Amino acid sequence: MKMSFRWYGESDPISLQYIRQIPNMRSVVSAIYDVAPGQVWPEESIAKMKSQVEENGMLFDIVESIPVHENIKLGRDNADELIEVYCENIRRCAKYGIKCITYNFMPVFDWTRTQLDKQAEDGSTSLVMYWDQMKDLDPLKDDIHLPGWDASYTQDQVRELISAYGQLGEEGLWKNLEKFLKKIIPVAEECGVKMAIHPDDPPYPIFGIPRIITNEANLDRFLKLVDSGSNCLCLCTGSLGCAAFNDVPKMVRKYSAMGRIAFMHIRQVKLMEDGSFEENGHLSGCGNLDMYEIVKALVETGFDGYVRPDHGRMIWGETGKAGYGLYDRALGAAYINGLFEACEKGKA
Repeated sequence: MKMSFRWYGESDPISLQYIRQIPNMRSVVSAIYDVAPGQVWPEESIAKMKSQVEENGMLFDIVESIPVHENIKLGRDNADELIEVYCENIRRCAKYGIKCITYNFMPVFDWTRTQLDKQAEDGSTSLVMYWDQMKDLDPLKDDIHLPGWDASYTQDQVRELISAYGQLGEEGLWKNLEKFLKKIIPVAEECGVKMAIHPDDPPYPIFGIPRIITNEANLDRFLKLVDSGSNCLCLCTGSLGCAAFNDVPKMVRKYSAMGRIAFMHIRQVKLMEDGSFEENGHLSGCGNLDMYEIVKALVETGFDGYVRPDHGRMIWGETGKAGYGLYDRALGAAYINGLFEACEKGKA
């Protein structure tokens, strides 16, 4: 496996110098963040990031992510033009050594949480989604600003998008995803790039917005849309694991054995009886996911893709981007390293 760590560029309070000190850290996961969706990434920006990472003894060979413009997901009039821009970004990334590109096909919002700083008994804080904080909200009537939602949208734009996706429905979204894949995957194949789709987070509809990358049946359907080694999954244990209907270790074993997981996001979630969930420390005992079984499944199926510790808590007085502090993700990386070593030696 290739251990990696997400970095938000020069604006990130965590330096590359600190990231490189995490044992077994190989790759930096990043993107060009000052370019809007639907625009071409400047080559000089990609080259600069590559240089910065390599100067710190690591590789910039995985991108997270190239956002998919809403008009592609909705299949609007300029979708073809926007898909061509996306293909050009794949080519440009590949030119500078990128081997894996993550993206998602989530309508409107990449992820939904109700609080970013829920304090635990030990004083750490983490991201949570509580249904009792969501039940009376109506984005078509109320002004809603949930954590993680794109602040660049006005409330009127949010309402228009939600209405449009409601009319499109799940099958319309599937149709537009298939069109997108049939255009980008041949380009990825030519460039030697694996495209890794991230599951919906959480993996069920929010406010009536369709979500389709949600469960085993839908992952099967997705992979069959374009049956290619470049059409892969970014399997996020936390996103899939925050729904009790997903057997995450089973899914990891299945798709890794197929060679269709390019990137693993490994994090823990603790489920509540009503379907709410809390993010927590990476250890198996901190939530509902058996991290040993997940890593064991990867090792036993010969997984050689990218791994990163996903969202961490804020601990030891650290402040910064919620879920993306240094300390707890570094602890997570150390824990994941240990699980891989134990499983690999056990296999031998």
